[in-house]
Amino acid sequence: MPLSFWGKTLMKFILSMAVVSFAMPLSAFAQDQGHNHGGSPYAGFEAREIKSLSDQDIAELRRGGGWGLALPAELNGLPGPAHLLELQEELALSSDQVAAITLIFEEMRAEAIAAGENFIAAEAAVSAAFEEADLTKEELAGLLARAAEARAALRLVHLSRHLATPALLSDEQVRKYSVLRGYSDDPCATVPEGHDPTMWRRHNGCDG
Repeated sequence: MPLSFWGKTLMKFILSMAVVSFAMPLSAFAQDQGHNHGGSPYAGFEAREIKSLSDQDIAELRRGGGWGLALPAELNGLPGPAHLLELQEELALSSDQVAAITLIFEEMRAEAIAAGENFIAAEAAVSAAFEEADLTKEELAGLLARAAEARAALRLVHLSRHLATPALLSDEQVRKYSVLRGYSDDPCATVPEGHDPTMWRRHNGCDG
């Protein structure tokens, strides 16, 4: 039975949508891979000495910086020694607390610098390996394993120090640290409707 005008129109619409649906993922994939007309987001990276690390990355690692490796601890309420020292006045840290946290920080930084150099060297080896035409999968696997081990060792240096700080702080200091770092709202700023102001402030460790 011949299709009506509306039937033919509907069929064309369905076919056109099928073509669009098929094409869209391919287009999105091309853009994700940097093959669009705007050029690759990695343009310029080819000039790096170590392709996987920027100059800023290397500088951060060589000074013993956190490089974002301690986020699992930092964002779960375990303060980092570096930021504690930066906020020591706002947190009203005692001289004993400052001394203990400084020791943790200095030990962490010394170990992080050494571990960072190991990680940089491992990434440099991976980068250099791809300059050779005869790189094998087995050789690559060994290089990647060493790089992964070096990165894990570096993360351990930073994350393990976050385990040591809570015992040195009061609950109020830990709470205030979270507020100062922007991870939570200050419960002392406002008293929710329906709560007794005095009890609310006492329960949340507010001053006054």
